[in-house]
Amino acid sequence: MRNSVRSSTKTGLCAAFGLLVGLLASAQTAHAANPLELNFWLSGPKYEGRVAPCEAALQTIASQFQEKESQFWNSPLVITGYSRIHETAFRPWQSDNIPRRYCSGDAVLSDGKVRTVHFSIIEDGGFASIGQGVEWCVVGLDRNWAYNPACKSARP
Repeated sequence: MRNSVRSSTKTGLCAAFGLLVGLLASAQTAHAANPLELNFWLSGPKYEGRVAPCEAALQTIASQFQEKESQFWNSPLVITGYSRIHETAFRPWQSDNIPRRYCSGDAVLSDGKVRTVHFSIIEDGGFASIGQGVEWCVVGLDRNWAYNPACKSARP
């Protein structure tokens, strides 16, 4: 009795596998795009290297920092000022990559401490690729370890 159950199970699995292989073998093969499909309405981004200077991102960083600290970490910390803001790199990799301007400086926090901030401004890096995006990290306050260690991943 036991051998007949195993035999029918094996037969059923073999039949299912054979059916699957048969379906895959009879499927149509993929074809390359025709000239109309190839470039019709696919303009894509045109990266021109127009990236704002470092100072343009400071207000965005301050507001996003305040939002993150208050909503996610229940902290009253805010950035009250900046100093020594300077560019560290512009398009540090080959020219075909998305243009980025990397910057660093000091952020003065509401607790009186001065911490280093590293950030990048990304061409077409905003929401839905509209406008410039900003990625930033305040050293010592990367609580979710997104750029650890010491904000190294936020630098070029």
